Formats: sequence, C-alpha cells, structure tokens
Amino acid sequence: MDLTYTPEEEEFRARLREWLAEVLPSLPPKPSPADWPGRRAYDLGWQRMLYDAGYAGLHWPVDAGGRGATPTQHLIYLEETEKAGAPYVGANFVGLLHAGPTIASEGTPAQRARWLPPVLRGEEVWCQGFSEPDAGSDLAALRTRAWRDGDDYVVSGSKIWTSHAEVADWCELLVRTDPAAPKHRGISWLAMPMDAPGITVRPLRTLAGSTEFAEVFLDEVRVPVAHRVGAENDGWRVTMVTLSYERGTAFVGEVVACRRVLGEVAREARKNGRWDDPALRRRLGALNAEFRALWRLTQWNVSEAQSNGGVPGVGGSVFKLRYSHARQELYDAAAEVLGPEALDLGREWTLDRLSSLSYTIAAGTSQIQHNIVAERILGLPKGR
Repeated sequence: MDLTYTPEEEEFRARLREWLAEVLPSLPPKPSPADWPGRRAYDLGWQRMLYDAGYAGLHWPVDAGGRGATPTQHLIYLEETEKAGAPYVGANFVGLLHAGPTIASEGTPAQRARWLPPVLRGEEVWCQGFSEPDAGSDLAALRTRAWRDGDDYVVSGSKIWTSHAEVADWCELLVRTDPAAPKHRGISWLAMPMDAPGITVRPLRTLAGSTEFAEVFLDEVRVPVAHRVGAENDGWRVTMVTLSYERGTAFVGEVVACRRVLGEVAREARKNGRWDDPALRRRLGALNAEFRALWRLTQWNVSEAQSNGGVPGVGGSVFKLRYSHARQELYDAAAEVLGPEALDLGREWTLDRLSSLSYTIAAGTSQIQHNIVAERILGLPKGR
C-alpha cells in the first residue's frame, strides 16, 4: 500500500478545501438535536450540496452514480471535511453507508436505478431493520416472518434499535422467508417503504437523551417481491455485505473526528492544569498512537475494499473491535480532564461519552467481533 500522495491527489485536496471554505459559511444554523424533521432537512440539504458539487458517493462505482474515486481520494475527502467542520451524513447514514453500497453491490439494474440516485441527491432516507427484541447479538435468530402472496411478501414481526425510523422513507429489512431452513439460510433482505400500511414506529430514548432509534412493529405489511435484494433465502449472504460496510468503512470518518477531539482534550488539559499529571500525558500519548494506528488500518481496509470490488473484507471486524474500545477510552480520558464538569450534560464531550458506551454493541458486539476474528482471520475452531 502506497501511503504517499500524488500530485493529482494533492490537487484534489486543494480543490476540496477551496470548495469547503466557500460553502460552509453559507449553511443555515443546525437544528435542535430533538428536531428530527429539521435534522432530516438539514442533512439532506447538505447531501444535495455535495451532489451538485460532484462529491456525493465519491467512492461509489461510476455505474452506481458515484465518482469512482480512489481509496486515497476517499480518505482525503474524509480528512478534509472533518477538519473543516462539515456536517456529518446524519440522518442519511444508513442510505449512504449501508443500504446504498449493498444495493450497488447486490441489486438488479432496476433496483440500482430506483434507489441509489435519491440517496445521492439527498431526497430519501433509509433506516435499518435488523435487530429484534429476542435475538440479542444472534442476528440470525430473527423471527420476523414474510410469506409470499402473489407479487408481494406479507411481513409481520417487530424490530428494535431501528436507526432513523422516525424520518425514514425506506427500511433495509431482514425477514425469515423459510422457517424450516437452518436459521442462517431462511432469511431474505427486503427494501420496505416506511409509509406502507401496518407499520408502527415508537421512538426509543437513549442514555444520552436522543431518539435516533425506534421500535418498529409490522402487522401484515405488504412489500413487493421486486423489492427483495438478492435471491429468496439468500439474505444472510447479502446481510454480510451490509455488515462488511458497517464494520469496515462506515466508521472511517469518525476516526478523523476522534483524532481531532484528542487534540482538543490535550489543549484543555494544558489550559486547566491537568497536563502536569504524567499519568494523564502517558494516557493521551497512548491514545494518540492508537488512533494513528487505527487510521493506518483504515487506509488498509479501504484499499482492500477497492481491490475486492468495493466490498470490505473481514479486517473490518479488527478495526471495529479496537475502534469501539478506543473511542470509549478517549471519552473516559476527556472526563478525567474535565473533572467534575464531566457531570454537566451541557458540557462538551459529556454526551459523546455516554453515546460511546454503545459502540461496543452497535454493528455487532465486541464478543461477536472476537469470534469473527478468531474464526475467519486466525482460522481457529468454532467455540462450543
């Protein structure tokens, strides 16, 4: 892997910096965190600006509506947008980083033409309907049923921790289409319209007070068979593609953000006198090395994904496993620097510290990632 930048890549960086400096001051004020319709409009407005400027789906294949950028250009984009304080994908997270890439990899030409352009143009939002109340970390134990009725599937069941369900137009939904098959083989991946009759959404309030997750109840919801991505009962394989993106490349922008926060924590420590503590300095130094290593791993994972046709490999589990713990350690260090102020929910980093607790669960628990690394990378036998 060549980690140096070519003149063309540096030119790309310069053009991006110039564009960001021009457009970011023109953005409206960010809406309240509790105003989900407002947040949806804000996030999709930014996505439309990216689309009009040619930066939407930068690393997506050209035939999927993207620019087919190199892995290095993608990483430069992530670095520069984070450094400039540009908006994150926000409510468009699932569409841009999970469902969209999955459809680009596994969808039919008609499915790609229907669903990918609205995601890139900032017109439609997706949510993720994978987890279920009784399945825990065993995603394949899902019970939501879908049976064929003519040209439709009829779906009944429930989902939990459904990201952005309150404002979503579509849901990437896992259903059991063959209850007699082994649990990993009787699953299908559907694109469900969130305005279909029979859908009830109940927001969930997190420890940090936010409501980006919801319970979703499905009572004989009709989903066209044409909305199935991949073959019937082949949904587990398609899901592994989705999870490869979620664990392999969806978090890469957050590594840049953590490196920025680490610098801010160090500056705060110098300002309030806690920098005099050698143990704290060693802790922050270790975190600096950790995030530098994670950034190199990110570069490796993105490069590997490019060589594999855009789909990340199992190395994403190594990244996700370590990153989720490093993020918690970062905000624990921030709390040490803040001292008693870390109890103030209005203080910077406090809510981020609370949300960091979920990262060892989201996108597959750390225990699941340990098993994947052990079995698929190290070749160890399955545990009993």
